[in-house]
Amino acid sequence: MNIDTLLIYVVVSFFYVISPGPAILLAIYNGAMNGHKVVMVSALGNIIGLMFLSTLSISGLSAVLLASSTLFAVVKIIGASYLIYLGIRQLFSSNKTSPNKSQKISDTDRTLLSYFKEGLFVAATNPKPILFFAALFPQFLDTSNPIIPQFMLMTFIFMAFSFLSLSTYGYVAQRAKGFLSNVNNVKWFHRISGGLFVGMGTSIFFIKAER
Repeated sequence: MNIDTLLIYVVVSFFYVISPGPAILLAIYNGAMNGHKVVMVSALGNIIGLMFLSTLSISGLSAVLLASSTLFAVVKIIGASYLIYLGIRQLFSSNKTSPNKSQKISDTDRTLLSYFKEGLFVAATNPKPILFFAALFPQFLDTSNPIIPQFMLMTFIFMAFSFLSLSTYGYVAQRAKGFLSNVNNVKWFHRISGGLFVGMGTSIFFIKAER
């Protein structure tokens, strides 16, 4: 891979990674409600999920997934349903918030492992990265040179951008945590973020595999 191709890939990856999506929305929510440590753990799970998808791409399995409308639909439905579930859970939690009780900002009953799994699951079942890795990722590989070193470099760049992006979004959200000291603000935050999760999950149903 020459330097010009690599630079183009870096630019494309950067703008793809920073564009709003389920992982970013999850990072913002976790940053505001659970703190930056949870964001980092969830982001780690997310990039492991991305590494899994990129590995599928280089092995050709991702192309098989795109070629099978049934398999692609199954992954899409699972990912979309999970996002909608997260949204509904947040909407219900906003209804349970009472101004007569002290608001618990963080989910103290959850372990860090659960946040890791959540980040991994959101990444691995998101059709957008599947499309990116299967359709666009191979376009930057130089088949006249060894594939594995190129694959490792491109994957590392994408994962690094993803981790930094999620951590940044989560940090900014955490800095705005004072906004959530008001119970009514917490209610509206849950309602808005829950609605966004439901909307994003619903929109995934309309994503189609590229032929």
